Amino acid sequence: MPVPETATAHVHPDEGARHGRLAARPALTSSTAEPGVHRLTGQALLYVPQTHRPPTRLAVVLHGAGGTAGQALGWLSPHATAATAMLLAPQSIAPTWDMITGGYGPDVTRLDTTLRETFARTTVETVAIAGFSDGASYALSLGVTNGDLFTAVLAFSPGFMAPLVRHGRPRFHISHGTGDRVLPVEHCSRRLVPRLRKSEYPVTYEEFTGGHEVPEQTAAAAMRWWTGG
Repeated sequence: MPVPETATAHVHPDEGARHGRLAARPALTSSTAEPGVHRLTGQALLYVPQTHRPPTRLAVVLHGAGGTAGQALGWLSPHATAATAMLLAPQSIAPTWDMITGGYGPDVTRLDTTLRETFARTTVETVAIAGFSDGASYALSLGVTNGDLFTAVLAFSPGFMAPLVRHGRPRFHISHGTGDRVLPVEHCSRRLVPRLRKSEYPVTYEEFTGGHEVPEQTAAAAMRWWTGG
């Protein structure tokens, strides 16, 4: 497991995928993706809900170790219509994300390509990143690294975070089950939340009675928090 950086973040002109940096940014487009599930480059899935007006919010949703993009959609898709939000679920190249298996690079590059494709297909005004378990650890890390892209981070049962650089000031919603035996809350979120707050990030923290899971009510609360509902 990577050792989280504790020193002051450095900014260097050579920052790129190997630092976890994403280059894709929303751009003005007249395109509007049709409602439904769209398959994108790299086995990613884009979910566009049926809403009364075209959604302009996008949440990138990251699966856990051994998981799939389809599973990641399942956590938040029931709440996407009320949130008027699209969901983008990438698929990791290995069973889990590059930061955890050997360092930033391959998955960051793939996600950048997928984000560019998404931004070309539909209008996006605000972007969040979310994830469960290993995906939550990755979401925290990419969120801190790319806070100039992601305005919010939704982390369900994270284990750790390991940003190499820091940009922007995203806000965080972190949740964790008090009976989690995979990533025990006392060793994970109860340590992560104070670190984020010490760095003056806005953090909303919820503990629930349960294990290593994403309860429906917790997912709904996180989406309402994100959209201000």
